[in-house]
Amino acid sequence: MGEGREVEDEDLAQMMMYLQEIGCHNINLVTPTHVMPNILNATRLAFKKGLRVPLVYNTSGYERVEIIKMLDCIVDIYLPDIKYMDGELAAKYSSDAGDYPEMATAAVFEMHRQVGVHQVDKQRVALRGLMIRHLVMPNRVAGTKKFIKWLAGNLPQSTYVNIMSQYHVDYKAFEYPEIARGITVHEFLEAMDSAEKYGLTGLDPRSVRVRDHYTKSG
Repeated sequence: MGEGREVEDEDLAQMMMYLQEIGCHNINLVTPTHVMPNILNATRLAFKKGLRVPLVYNTSGYERVEIIKMLDCIVDIYLPDIKYMDGELAAKYSSDAGDYPEMATAAVFEMHRQVGVHQVDKQRVALRGLMIRHLVMPNRVAGTKKFIKWLAGNLPQSTYVNIMSQYHVDYKAFEYPEIARGITVHEFLEAMDSAEKYGLTGLDPRSVRVRDHYTKSG
């Protein structure tokens, strides 16, 4: 859309310092992989000036492990998606990325190795750790039950996970009837029931509130 502007590493470092000065809880880097060399240099410059708030790596999950390993001891909070658990569906709906499940789960393992489970301060502000997002999709396209089973079997059950209900139809999704609608209440409650069945204890409070709202409204 032509939004934004290019900045030098020194300017980015100053932006980071400004965010800290006005009381922001963290520096949230969204889909940052393609510009990480610049971000890392800016972080180094900002650290020398006193940057101490956590650095958040906010990603689709489609990451190479060797890149994530380079961020060890730099990133404080990893915020990845796990979008699909079926490679054929990932390829169909996301630019032929048939290896998405393998790439995302391997990257998440490395993220967890580095930062562990979610940690907060006395005000419940995140300081460090892994926070996974999973978007429930129509007709079980995202493989939610398989995702939950994988998480429960491979990571601590206290891993922070946000099971999201806000899928909406956009762009080329209209071309696929099976995802050309929002999710139903039943589909979301089914996902939350699976999370409880497999003993996940780190559910995002927002997910729980949506479940409670749907349950109370019948």
